[in-house]
Amino acid sequence: MKVSRLLLIIPAMFLFSRAAAEPLKVGDAAPAVTGITETGEKLALADVYKKQPYTLVYFYPKADTPGCTKQGCSLRDGYEALTKKGVAVIGVSHDDVAAQKAFKDKYHLPFTLIADTDKTVITAFGVPTKNVPMMGEFASRSAYLIKDGKIVYADYKGTTDKQAEAILAELAK
Repeated sequence: MKVSRLLLIIPAMFLFSRAAAEPLKVGDAAPAVTGITETGEKLALADVYKKQPYTLVYFYPKADTPGCTKQGCSLRDGYEALTKKGVAVIGVSHDDVAAQKAFKDKYHLPFTLIADTDKTVITAFGVPTKNVPMMGEFASRSAYLIKDGKIVYADYKGTTDKQAEAILAELAK
């Protein structure tokens, strides 16, 4: 499908919301779930939480679309500053392994992407989804900063081109 058609269709997905569990809030325990990475390997998020002082798990609707690209590239461009602050970054969407790998390679994203086709991670975080006829289901853009296994910051709108800036500002508090 051409990008121009996606630009017309993606805004429509916000019209087709599906009820979901409440999104996690600051103070909630971060889910200890396992996802499949862009390489097809399993990744236990609980292991990531233990390795770094902070973990950023961010959700986006669809790889290689304008807003998702801006969000991912913001985190790519801020990656060095984030890692200096001890932040591991993990991106999550409904896309399959091949789409996640292509997205990561195309934009040189230096962090792990989760291909959450079965919605294990999306459901565990309570991320709302949108169902767009003939296109499928999409996770709502959002981001969660985790420290010591707890949510310490939640961005329910998922700041697109300023995602890294928002996380760094939160860390500076």
